[in-house]
Amino acid sequence: MNSPTRYVAMLFLLMLLGSLLGSNVASAHIGIQPLSKIAIQKTTLALTDSAAIKASPIALGLKGEDSEWVTVRFKNSAPSRDDWIGVFSPANFNGSICSSENPKEATPYLCTSPIKYQFANFSSSSYIKTGEASIKFQLINQRADFSFALFSGGLSNPSLLAVSNHITFANPKAPVYPRLAQGKSWNEMTVTWTSGYNIDEAIPFVEWGLKGQNQRRSPAGTLTFQQNSMCGSPARTVGWRDPGFIHTSFLKDLWPNTLYSYKMGHLLPNGSYVWSKVYSFRSSPYPGQNSLQRVIIFGDMGKGERDGSNEYNNYQPGSLNTTDQLIKDLNNIDIVFHIGDITYANGYISQWDQFTSQIEPIGSRVPYMIASGNHERDWPGTGSFYNGMDSGGECGVLAQNMFFVPAENREKFWYSTDFGMFHFCIADSEHDWREGSEQYRFIEKCLASVDRQKQPWLIFAAHRVLGYSSDKYYGIEGSFEEPMGRESLQKLWQKYKVDIAFYGHVHNYERTCPVYQNQCVKSGRSHYSGVVNGTIHVVVGGGGAHLSEFTTVNTSWSLYKDYDWGFIKLTSSNHSSLLFEYKKSRDGKVYDSFTISRDYTDVLACVHDGCEATTLAY
Repeated sequence: MNSPTRYVAMLFLLMLLGSLLGSNVASAHIGIQPLSKIAIQKTTLALTDSAAIKASPIALGLKGEDSEWVTVRFKNSAPSRDDWIGVFSPANFNGSICSSENPKEATPYLCTSPIKYQFANFSSSSYIKTGEASIKFQLINQRADFSFALFSGGLSNPSLLAVSNHITFANPKAPVYPRLAQGKSWNEMTVTWTSGYNIDEAIPFVEWGLKGQNQRRSPAGTLTFQQNSMCGSPARTVGWRDPGFIHTSFLKDLWPNTLYSYKMGHLLPNGSYVWSKVYSFRSSPYPGQNSLQRVIIFGDMGKGERDGSNEYNNYQPGSLNTTDQLIKDLNNIDIVFHIGDITYANGYISQWDQFTSQIEPIGSRVPYMIASGNHERDWPGTGSFYNGMDSGGECGVLAQNMFFVPAENREKFWYSTDFGMFHFCIADSEHDWREGSEQYRFIEKCLASVDRQKQPWLIFAAHRVLGYSSDKYYGIEGSFEEPMGRESLQKLWQKYKVDIAFYGHVHNYERTCPVYQNQCVKSGRSHYSGVVNGTIHVVVGGGGAHLSEFTTVNTSWSLYKDYDWGFIKLTSSNHSSLLFEYKKSRDGKVYDSFTISRDYTDVLACVHDGCEATTLAY
């Protein structure tokens, strides 16, 4: 092989290696989706009178609760450490509900995964000796009844020993788990929720208004999707569960910074109503308005299980801590950005309901804005930029339907949104962002459209690290970024003087200096003032999933690293100062911070590769 040919071949191999490493940075750390460990299709039937299982109470949510604790008592004459309890919903999980796509490997041809599980000896080590124990599960209203099954043989070779009685919520179809989001204009709030009512069963709407005054009603649109909308397994096979109906209502012409109350309703054919609980939110400030504005940003949170089931303590260990810290400080939060890797459902559809239940105290009070990540979108042959299988066959369908974002096309998950003095450009790293692409044109338009006199704080965010990261795997690849990440975008950040760029995907915290072309362009660690001559890049992927290791290479642009779970809080009350705080999820305390102070003229100033054209003419 001649020298030029050898060079081209080596370059191709390096690019291929970089692409593979970049695609696997986060997946190297998150472990395995717990439900995927269950080989449910291999279940054998071994029902016996010497094993039994019973759940109580039978009726849940009698006072309108969306969540209840259930006690499951069981016995087995031949107990084993591998015995486990599966929670199934709908309660009927036999082979009669299987679609033709589900593999049939053994009688009784079970083809639907449980929505959660726990090992039989979880709460009592004496189970192995006595063969009797009980476990408490926390259930949420998921539009169907529940049953519990006792299995032996572990997760890989399950043998069905006993099935419990059925239990159900008083109204399994009730409207639940509202999640607010910014609309396409500053004075519009959207309310999205889930119910069991299709439009031919009940008319969905939101009743809302100024707190304590006359209320008005706004209609809601209704969406759902079918099993054949999924792109692959497990979402299309054992992970499939009917998602119910997702409703979105648009509350328009809001007064700025005003407290509103709302509740979701469904008008039944007989003229009666089904109502949700009453919630409240504060509307967004007018773009450019001087007022106290507080923004939360993080990625890769996933979901936890307060009952300890599904081994989630080993899968997304920081998720509940992050959630609980945000709930604790909710009176001091105005908007949340969860920048990708939302639930880590990975094709197990039931987990999306459980995630929306987990964040309900947050998402029902403040806008919960999301970005698309690899675990929402990526699947081979479906138009995603990466051909990985991280979505488990969801290929973006769940994220696009379960949450509203003000995108022109939610299949292309990029969008802009305003919040007072902040202007946000949210990119979709699972679609091509390189120069010449449709998304690149959007990013430039978004950055160029902001009036920095009114909105001084310009924020860019994406799931994958399109900027800078000292992640171990990026270090092995050598570029310290997602392959091809910043090559096209850094000139836009510089030209339009982006203040801070945020990323998830890498499960740790890291902050750079104001940087351009791998060089720190401003000194200092805790305070920056004057001309905007570089962008600060922040990795904040420690929302909850397994942590990512740092490289041992000393990256000159990195100012602060933390191998822990946490989130960012931005605070501004005027056009001249911004407070940045990194808080750990374990205690909510600040572990890294800096301030920015400047005048409008500092934004207008000419900097390297960021100058407006001029003329000598008067």
